[in-house]
Amino acid sequence: MPLPGLGLLLFLVRFARAVVGGLKDPQFRGLLTSVGLLLLVGMVFYHNVEGWSWLDALYFSLITLTTVGYGDFSPQTAGGKIFTMVYVVLGLGVLSSFIFMVAERWQATRPLLRRQAGDEPEDAA
Repeated sequence: MPLPGLGLLLFLVRFARAVVGGLKDPQFRGLLTSVGLLLLVGMVFYHNVEGWSWLDALYFSLITLTTVGYGDFSPQTAGGKIFTMVYVVLGLGVLSSFIFMVAERWQATRPLLRRQAGDEPEDAA
């Protein structure tokens, strides 16, 4: 009988390995920094212009950049709407590049995990 939450735990461990492994790559670090800055800029903007709490501003920034868009928040000012249009266009490029690099690292960990588990010979590629 599988343990509840084990799949999620394994996913998180693998994701963490992919991100930590990527920190050695300057391009990956640059993209991670860019994603962090994008979230910070969005958070500060929405907090100051729309008057949202810091948590709501971060939540909206993340939901907007990932294009989930639940619709529970939306900018009410003209400046907020214009900023959001530019924010989405710029953010999608940066975030999609970051997700692509994480996915590449994720795939690179698969053969390593198999070798460690003894499921794949050392010389298999």
